[in-house]
Amino acid sequence: MKFIISGKNIEVTSGLREAVESKLGKLERYFTPETEVIVTLSVEKERQKIEVTIPVKGSIVRSEQVSSDMYVSIDLVEEVIERQLRKYKNKLVEKHRDSGSFKQEFFNDSDADDTSDGDIKIVRTKRFGIKPMFPEDACIQMELLGHDFFVFSNAETDEVNVVYKRKNGTFGLIEPEFN
Repeated sequence: MKFIISGKNIEVTSGLREAVESKLGKLERYFTPETEVIVTLSVEKERQKIEVTIPVKGSIVRSEQVSSDMYVSIDLVEEVIERQLRKYKNKLVEKHRDSGSFKQEFFNDSDADDTSDGDIKIVRTKRFGIKPMFPEDACIQMELLGHDFFVFSNAETDEVNVVYKRKNGTFGLIEPEFN
């Protein structure tokens, strides 16, 4: 695995680099050598945050963890990614999909089998009319409903978009991009 480690408001010391590579290096048995692991360490006040993104064929394995100690955050993020990989493995095995960035050992490893998390089940479906509106109006509507996101038809582009509330209180807009 190739590690790309960067820092925001923090110097990536050799100790931090070693901790990240050591902890996340445990996942190396699952991935091909050319798999990139993008790690961003950041500090905001008392919050020590690590973001890990691993692009794999057709998907992304990603986790973000925050604590008061960067080394604790690193431990937490590794546990979450391992759990995500167990779910992803079960999904790949069920669908017999192309393994992409994963080594064969990933599928043979009995440690990574975890049926306790179970399958993803959609337990509720909602249908509602979408009327054209501007993104700012969609944000207002979302706030009125007390939701974290809102799906709408963008009056400017005639496409279905999603506005969402970000952790820092600002808003985001998701626009479709068809390849």
